Amino acid sequence: GHQRKGGAGGVLQGHLRRTTRPREARVSRAFSRMAEEGEVYVSRDPADASIIAGFKLNYMNMRDASAGTILWESPADWSQKFFQTELEAHVPKSILSCREVSREVNFSSVEKMDEFKLLQKVFFQGKCLEEWFFKFGFVMPHSTNQWQSTIEAASEMLPAEILSGNITIETNFF
Repeated sequence: GHQRKGGAGGVLQGHLRRTTRPREARVSRAFSRMAEEGEVYVSRDPADASIIAGFKLNYMNMRDASAGTILWESPADWSQKFFQTELEAHVPKSILSCREVSREVNFSSVEKMDEFKLLQKVFFQGKCLEEWFFKFGFVMPHSTNQWQSTIEAASEMLPAEILSGNITIETNFF
C-alpha cells in the first residue's frame, strides 16, 4: 500500500469532513472555497460530476499497523451519506498507544481517474495542526480498490482527555 510517515495527532471523537476537489488545474480556486469548517463541498463542474456520481466509499478502517487489529470501522451507512453531510467518527483512545496506524479506504469508481489523491487536515479546536498528503495514482474504470496508508505517531502527543471531542479531520479527495 501507499505509505505516508508523519505526525499523527490522536483522534478519539471528532468529525470527518470530505470534500472532492476538482481537477488539478482548478485546485487553488476550489481550495479557498472549501475553507468553511463543517461544510461538505462537492465540485459542480460537469466534467467532475460523472466521477463523483460513479464514486462510492465502500468502507474505511483504522488498524494498529504492527498488530493488524482493527480499531475503528466506518458505519455501513457512510457510503450513502459520503458526499452529503459531515460524518462523525468515534475512534477508541487505544489508537493513541499505537506507534503506527494503518488507514484503509476501500472504494469503487465507475470512471477512470488519472491521479487520484487524498489530502487530510487535522484540526484541533478549529486550528489546523497537521496536513497529510497521499497519492493513489491511476484508478481503472469500473474497479474496486483498496488503499492502505500508514501514519507514524508523533513523538509528543496531546493527552486523550484534551483531544476527545476537539478534533476534526477534513478529508479532500481529488
